[in-house]
Amino acid sequence: MRTRPAPPPVRETDPPRPRRRGRGAVVATAVAYLITFVILFPLLWIVLLSFQTNDNILNHPFSLSDLSLANYQRAMETLNLLVMYKNTLILAVVSVTVGLVISYMAAFALTRMVFRGRTQNALRYYFLVGLAIPVYVLLFPVYRLDIAFGLFGSYFALILPYIAVTIPFNILLLTGFLRDFPEEIEQAAVMDGVGLWRMAWKVVFPLMRPVVATLAILNVIYVWNEFPFAVTLINDPTLTTVSLGVSQFQGVYSVDHGAMMASATLVLLPQLVIYAAFQKQVIAGMTAGAVR
Repeated sequence: MRTRPAPPPVRETDPPRPRRRGRGAVVATAVAYLITFVILFPLLWIVLLSFQTNDNILNHPFSLSDLSLANYQRAMETLNLLVMYKNTLILAVVSVTVGLVISYMAAFALTRMVFRGRTQNALRYYFLVGLAIPVYVLLFPVYRLDIAFGLFGSYFALILPYIAVTIPFNILLLTGFLRDFPEEIEQAAVMDGVGLWRMAWKVVFPLMRPVVATLAILNVIYVWNEFPFAVTLINDPTLTTVSLGVSQFQGVYSVDHGAMMASATLVLLPQLVIYAAFQKQVIAGMTAGAVR
């Protein structure tokens, strides 16, 4: 009776040696940490100053003595935060929603419809030229238009400029995503009898959530921080935004530095929470369509 030969013994191999990091990787890591520190240092400094007295802020800005919550108490007593947050949220939700709808419709038309001659390129450059023009150069014309149409001092005085400002960047990102969108999905929808309108909103738009979420977050942050338009086009205290609230502690002859730092911290906190919660969506949306 034949027996099967025993299998050869398994030789123990040496564990793989960790690869040595090159000098370039070490330098790149050090530069990344340095850049991160440079970005975070002003934010951390603002938080530290918000707990100090005005004398320490001017004379000993890095002092850790005499820290208190007096600046936050004074800011809470002076500012109507609920009204400010409500006004800013209304401006952000309306302007961002309308701006995204208009931008998506324009981007879909530029990437899917056929135009005669050079009309398509002319329209694309017309939208993208808004990225090359400084926004606040248009501050005075917008101010005159708001007065002419009776919008000065209302929500629409800010909503319309915010929509116009965000459209060029939205179209730039949306067109890049739509160019890389799989054609097979749209062809299958056409075979099923889907029309152009349903194609745009029922088939394509739901698959663009990463880039839409990114644009929504970036646009909300812009509206949250925007100051020149708000201070010029709003004269009603009941319509004050969070960016205007910080400037209320700066007078003609004096500045309450502690309360200003405390209010600035209150304005920064929601933005940091948004970035921390949706950082993956922001990264995915910014890289979508960039391969082409």
